[in-house]
Amino acid sequence: MNILKSADARAKRLGLTGLLACGMTLAMPVASMAQEAEETPAWAETRWGAEDELGAANHMSAERTRLAAGLVTEGKVYSLGIVVGPDTPAFPPRSLSLTVLQPGQNGNSGLGENAFTYNDDIFMGWLGIGPQIDGLGHAGEDHVYYGGRHYDDFAPVSGLTELGLDKLPGLVGRGVLLDMTRHFDTAMVEEGVPYTEEDIRAAAEAQGVELREGDVVLFHSNWLELLDGENADPARFAAAEPGLGVSGAEYLASLGVMAVGADTWGMEVVPAETEGEAFRAHQILQAHNGIYILENMDTRDLAADGVTEFMFVLGQARLKGAVQMMINPIAIR
Repeated sequence: MNILKSADARAKRLGLTGLLACGMTLAMPVASMAQEAEETPAWAETRWGAEDELGAANHMSAERTRLAAGLVTEGKVYSLGIVVGPDTPAFPPRSLSLTVLQPGQNGNSGLGENAFTYNDDIFMGWLGIGPQIDGLGHAGEDHVYYGGRHYDDFAPVSGLTELGLDKLPGLVGRGVLLDMTRHFDTAMVEEGVPYTEEDIRAAAEAQGVELREGDVVLFHSNWLELLDGENADPARFAAAEPGLGVSGAEYLASLGVMAVGADTWGMEVVPAETEGEAFRAHQILQAHNGIYILENMDTRDLAADGVTEFMFVLGQARLKGAVQMMINPIAIR
């Protein structure tokens, strides 16, 4: 990465653009920024530039949306979100609670002569529980995130100043379901099984589907049966999972997919393929390539109907500075 370019980009993020543009000599800050640029890992350079905050969402276009809409032949709608509650297993220490109340209505008939009454709710909890999207400010590598941003630069406790999900307009595009139960010939893929590049290529070929730039790729393992199926085992569900492996993540990134999701709580394989590593696929997809991650996606009905391609539609809540968000994406065929 060009040092001056990188330093200038960092200066813009620090609000120093005017000073540099005026040609003022700021030897120490510029030297410091240049040093940081030299130390910025090679993977931090993005195809859309240092100031980009959308990552792979840049793949969305009017033409791709039109092509995705062309996949709708029956008009059947699939809800990909699961029901979330205080008992939904979540990555520690995440939790949530909901309180319903009737503000100012105790002991009276409500508002107005028509006795208008209403219920409100107070949500307290973490936004990364249940069906969720991980924004590009979520996964980093040694505190460096998408575009080479250091957490000191954009992640105060009050909310992300860059890469927040408020910047994302939504995700619309071609969805592809890869049925890994079919690939591994099992009712439910076991924990610790990685989806490698070879597996992904083979599963796609067997289903007669081509993975393309801008796709939303979802993996079906039937793991959600452990959460709400006939023989539910929430403890096992939360302890480990099958999922995307390192070579699989690198392969999908090389194709330029827009998002990767799965019917598991963490999308990637747990335990990791390499002892001592943690969530390496998250780093490859998000920090290195700006690809969104979707977790706890209910793919069972899609798989049962043999759906391989569909129109994917997601409009997440645009909470300013949010890292993650509970979602209910829709698949339409």
